[in-house]
Amino acid sequence: MSSHQRYHKPYTIISRTITRDKVPLLPPYFRRTTKTMTTARYTDAEWSDIISHAQSTILSKLDNDAPPTKTTDLFSIAGAVDHTLLKLDATAAQVDSLCAEARVHNFATVCVRQPFVSRCRANVSGSGVGIACVIGFHEGTQDVREKLTEAKSAVAEGATELDVVVNVPMLQDGKWEAIYSELSALRAVAGKNVACKLILETALLRNSEIVAGCVLASEAGFDFVKTSTGFLTAADLPSNVTATGATLPHVRLLSLCCTSLPQTSESGEVRQMRVKASGGIRTLEDAVKMLAAGAERLGTSGGVWIAKEAEQAAHHLEGKAGGNGEVRVEELRRGSVTEIVRE
Repeated sequence: MSSHQRYHKPYTIISRTITRDKVPLLPPYFRRTTKTMTTARYTDAEWSDIISHAQSTILSKLDNDAPPTKTTDLFSIAGAVDHTLLKLDATAAQVDSLCAEARVHNFATVCVRQPFVSRCRANVSGSGVGIACVIGFHEGTQDVREKLTEAKSAVAEGATELDVVVNVPMLQDGKWEAIYSELSALRAVAGKNVACKLILETALLRNSEIVAGCVLASEAGFDFVKTSTGFLTAADLPSNVTATGATLPHVRLLSLCCTSLPQTSESGEVRQMRVKASGGIRTLEDAVKMLAAGAERLGTSGGVWIAKEAEQAAHHLEGKAGGNGEVRVEELRRGSVTEIVRE
């Protein structure tokens, strides 16, 4: 299959204005002279210069950085969970149960496909639980018009967050302008009150491509970058890759990208994207390690078990002299959380 057959021509919105204060790590000659401009202001060649500099800067930091050892409040882990049900044969009853569990455990969101968004809204209304809807799931290669239609419907039906799958073939082919145009269009459709996450499918990408995706997401005003759809199989992977979902090195890289690519709003407010780890997170030990590596959200269908295990471990640690329900990665290195509880 030829390169041009692997993705669709981008749909560009020309009325969308965005902040164009280039990020501090980029030298002045990469910057535009105006602060605001319309979508798709850079050519692929210009994007290539911007992205190359970011890759050099960020990857050199990654080589020199020691893995973080962050303390995690076990009582707060449930609040980082996107409680997920994305299988194609999901039923209304299963979605109702998903929402009930999210309310009980105070999860951040329920994460579903677009046809279930309105049902989730009815289920979680007033609870503080958000509704994340996947867009372009799970391949990401749909025509951008399809993605925009799906996003518009999701927002209209009550989605508070959109998890958008990047077009991986375009990212691998360096079609930066096309990807940016698509992300900017989706950001505009979402509106300012809906968070946007970009799913990069990191298992399929080189580190340099992950950085490129983060640059484009940051410039398009996305709120999170996310590791995986959770739908890859071993057959989808390159020969030298074994993990289909989130890995600690990829989460660390995404976290470094976020801190290195601050965003400036039109009001002058500076912020940065956050990281969502997703794919293969099934135990409390997985969750704590991902959070310690820099993730702030966890996409998992195992949220109930993780929340229960976290509460048990937190109460145990709190009961120790001077304990406060927090755990460090070093403690996990001695064994699983279950073994810590048994001490």
